[in-house]
Amino acid sequence: MTNRLPCLIVFLAVLLTGVVAPAARAADGNPSFTQQELDQMLAPVALYPDGLLSQILMAASYPLEVVQAARWSNDHPDLKGDAAVRAVDSENWDASVKSLVAFPQVLQTMDAKLEWTERLGDAFIGQQAQVMDTVQKLRQKAQAAGNLNSNAQESVTVRDDAIDVAPTNPEVVYVPYYDPSVVYGVWWWPLFPPVFWSPWAGYGWNSGFAWGLGIGIGVDFFFGSWDWRHHGVYMRGGRYPGGGRAWVHDPGHRHGVPYRDASMNRQFGRAAPTAPSRADFRGRESPVNTRPSTLGSRSYTRPAARGMNNSYAQPRSHAFENVGHGAAAQGFSARGHASMPGRSARPSAPSGSRGGGGKSRHR
Repeated sequence: MTNRLPCLIVFLAVLLTGVVAPAARAADGNPSFTQQELDQMLAPVALYPDGLLSQILMAASYPLEVVQAARWSNDHPDLKGDAAVRAVDSENWDASVKSLVAFPQVLQTMDAKLEWTERLGDAFIGQQAQVMDTVQKLRQKAQAAGNLNSNAQESVTVRDDAIDVAPTNPEVVYVPYYDPSVVYGVWWWPLFPPVFWSPWAGYGWNSGFAWGLGIGIGVDFFFGSWDWRHHGVYMRGGRYPGGGRAWVHDPGHRHGVPYRDASMNRQFGRAAPTAPSRADFRGRESPVNTRPSTLGSRSYTRPAARGMNNSYAQPRSHAFENVGHGAAAQGFSARGHASMPGRSARPSAPSGSRGGGGKSRHR
């Protein structure tokens, strides 16, 4: 019995560690995103070209800079593509954020749905491998439903059991618009409907894919390169430094915005808010219609189409609320926040747009 006592003590210690550790992790803050939540938040962007998707996910980890870039884009509506990116070269934003001014409709959506953007970035930081696997599973579902194929706008290939999506012309990018509840077939999480927004201006849409005008970019514009098998994202260099290295989140571009949970805050530290963050941001809501969806446990709303009788929600507690206060921040709260351009009625798909399988859902 005496000889068994040390073994019993070790066994109990291991058992208690296994019980206490999850409780301790839960006490740190929010647990990891569930698969339902990952499917839900990634559904509207998983079918984007690989390079654009990688830079959206990187930029989402710097939500305050996304807000600042969206404001810049609003103030320069005539600039897009490579010309817009050259114009912001002197801005002190992460390269991924700078790259998104080339695609104002994407950037404005990330700004209008800021809670979604923040969660998307935190998921990419904390659960990169699962995020990548989720993108691939969503693409497989879209392909099985007959809604992800090569065409004039993009090239879809299967390599090493992974689906790659790239612009057909590497110097012209078409950003697709699609309804995630249609293109993947029957949505499999009825309590977690996919994130949705109204069609952008200039996009004819009839339940499947729709394409706007192509956006010209320079050679080596996209610098994020996926290694789907090994769950890596690498910086390929090109116009931005860092060729060949794995992407690593830079907390210096977070500007004091808190992370999802205490463990991430300890890992990256929480830098003091910068002057731009104190002056430029306070939690805001975008114009909404009356049809909410659910993002995890939070109430989440869809932007209303242009021309509808929009109502503005009152500002609520927000993760950015501690970044800065005062008259300057409060004065910014309403600036640049119109709903994403869209249509209140669903138009027929124009020539050149791709129809998708299934009928349009009634809303």
